[in-house]
Amino acid sequence: MIFKSHFTVACLVLSLLLLTGSGEARGDDKAKPQNLTFDDIKFEMKKGSRFKREMLTKKINALDEKKITIRGYILPGFQQKGITQFVLVRDNMECCFGPGAALYDCILVEMEKGKSTSFTVRPVSVTGKFKISEFSDPDGNTLAIYRLDGEAVK
Repeated sequence: MIFKSHFTVACLVLSLLLLTGSGEARGDDKAKPQNLTFDDIKFEMKKGSRFKREMLTKKINALDEKKITIRGYILPGFQQKGITQFVLVRDNMECCFGPGAALYDCILVEMEKGKSTSFTVRPVSVTGKFKISEFSDPDGNTLAIYRLDGEAVK
C-alpha cells in the first residue's frame, strides 16, 4: 500500500530531522495542563489527500499554544538515553508500524533546554506546550502538523 510506505518513510525522516534539527523550546506557562488523547486532535482527512489547514476543527485550533499532557509511544530511534527530540506516536501497532497511520497520529516533541528522556517501549505521558505547525519535506509533502515543547516525560 503506497500510503502506508510513504507514511513509514515520513516518520523515519521526521526522526532523523529531529536528531539534526535545532531550536529551543519556549515559554514557561505554569498553568495546569489539559489532558488530551490522540482522538482529541484527530480530524477528517482521506488517505492520500494533501493536508490543508482548513481541515482542522475549531476545537483543535483552540489548543494551539496551550499546555497539554498526552499519552503515546516514543518512535524508536538510534539514541536510548538523553533524548531531547523525538516523535510521539499514537500507537506502536498503527503509526509507522502498520496499517491505519495518519498525519494526526504523530507529534514532534522537542524537550525544553536541559531536559531529556530515555527510550522505552511502554507508553509515556508528555506534558508541554502544544503547537500547530506544519513540517514539510523538500517536495512540499506535509510530514507533521503538531509539535510539543516538552516539559516532562513520565
